[in-house]
Amino acid sequence: MGEFRDTVKKIVTNTETVVFGKTQVVKAALAAVLAGGHVLLEDVPGVAKTVLVRSLAVSSGCSFRRIQCTPDLLPSDVTGVSIFNQKTREFEFRPGPIFAQMVVADEINRATPRTQSALLEAMAEGQVSIDGQSHRMAHPFIVFATQNPVEHEGTFPLPEAQLDRFMLKLSMGYPSMVVEAKMLEETRLKHPLDTLDAVADAKTLTRMQKGVREVFVHEKVREYLLRLVAATRQSSHLTLGASPRASMALFRAAQAMAAIEGRGYVIPDDIKSLAHPVIEHRLILNPESRLRRVTTYNVLHDILEQTPVPAGRSEWKQ
Repeated sequence: MGEFRDTVKKIVTNTETVVFGKTQVVKAALAAVLAGGHVLLEDVPGVAKTVLVRSLAVSSGCSFRRIQCTPDLLPSDVTGVSIFNQKTREFEFRPGPIFAQMVVADEINRATPRTQSALLEAMAEGQVSIDGQSHRMAHPFIVFATQNPVEHEGTFPLPEAQLDRFMLKLSMGYPSMVVEAKMLEETRLKHPLDTLDAVADAKTLTRMQKGVREVFVHEKVREYLLRLVAATRQSSHLTLGASPRASMALFRAAQAMAAIEGRGYVIPDDIKSLAHPVIEHRLILNPESRLRRVTTYNVLHDILEQTPVPAGRSEWKQ
């Protein structure tokens, strides 16, 4: 755990030399990476969504590719294509940009549903099938998708099945004036990303992902998680509650966050801090609640307030 904690601190500190004043967002994104989950970054343009992912990729020594989603983007533009080689008289597979360890699908809601679905197999199975052949993805493999919540003209909203594939949905938010002033000064001569160095490598990250699964989760903490998920399915405000995939995502993310904080066990605060990023985007309001301007944030906030938190910190340790 000591080596794990040191590596996490190096990655977070290194990333924050580029992404200023967003420690919790950086930690949440890193938690998703260590838990092996994908991330949906929803925020207005220009708040460093893509820069965050590039910084994490460089810091952790992972390969990085960016896909700019547009309405005319084809599935083969994402996954790759087989090209006939006249010299060898055989088809050769040319991998697309999805074959990287950290991939940004920029403005994913601008791509057509057919292209969006091309990401599904890669995100869920860690492989893509082209011309009857399966091609494995690099490891680790994490997809970060971004979308603009303000502009909806000419977009294709992600269906619930695809939203459920993302472990976390995060928002960067605007920086404070102090942080923005620091940003202006630090980028005056050159962008910090241009001189960013790796502080880890992909093999280390893979070992850390395996280590995260060994973080202990007490039965009472596990029951607390399940009560939260069950409450979303019983809420009168919701047509669709959290899926079993959501409970597994919250479980894994909580393990990763506990490890990032230097603990070998999960506490209820880990569950509470990650409940909104993990669960909220998976919920669907019923029409009546939507008309009354109830939001999924309000519903989940009330569930967190009403669900009793287990007591006895000493019991949570293995």
